[in-house]
Amino acid sequence: MASYQELFDLKRDSALRNKIAVACVKKAQTMMDGGAPTANQIAWASNALENPIQVADKIMHYVLAANSTATANQISNATDAAIQSNVNAAADALIAGGITN
Repeated sequence: MASYQELFDLKRDSALRNKIAVACVKKAQTMMDGGAPTANQIAWASNALENPIQVADKIMHYVLAANSTATANQISNATDAAIQSNVNAAADALIAGGITN
């Protein structure tokens, strides 16, 4: 289990942030191609496509909290599929709460 200090330190892991940024862009693309996106989905997706690093920095907190029972090494070496799953869940939760930027 990662300590709080390790979780905080992972916020500065650029490789992890980059994976999360790509997953945010993929989530945005999927959302926009998925039929009739809601206004909140369009706003979130637009922001993610325009500012993937900034969105990734926000989503990073969710990913770290959701995986706090894993070790820091497991989190930093998570598979693309695991990262995508976490980003999808985070984006859906934020959008449902009306947070689009």
